[in-house]
Amino acid sequence: MEQLLKYINTLSDERTFIRYQGEHETLESEKKYLKKKLDEIKNKKTVHLLVVHNGKIVGASDINMRDKTEKHIGLFGIAMAKDFRGEGIGKLLMDLVLKEAKKELEGFKIAVLEVYSTNNIATKLYSKMGFIEYGILPNGVSRNNTFEDAILMYKNV
Repeated sequence: MEQLLKYINTLSDERTFIRYQGEHETLESEKKYLKKKLDEIKNKKTVHLLVVHNGKIVGASDINMRDKTEKHIGLFGIAMAKDFRGEGIGKLLMDLVLKEAKKELEGFKIAVLEVYSTNNIATKLYSKMGFIEYGILPNGVSRNNTFEDAILMYKNV
């Protein structure tokens, strides 16, 4: 649990292309998150994979299923620690989490994601992995006190 907490807080401090922009989780909030995540995994509503190197979490990816009329859609997310980016680990992790979701998540048909419009490396990777842009949300994300467009992408699985 402490490893996950350190991982997310370190990524947040970078203020890079993730939802966290300097905020820090606490041990208590991380416990609640993990309990919820484990329940969702048990109920086949999410898959969550971690990359561990020398006992340290360096990557994470998940797919979280939506519900009701969108219960066939899973929201994809991925993040890699700074020192492990550009090594092909993210591509491998992405492939694995999509395969695991297809196997474990009943009714999973479409993966969707949002990416910062200025995150060219991620956008190219997602395209290589078969994701297709279907829209742009102007000023959809905020980073470093400025707004950026969010590119919306999907992939049929």
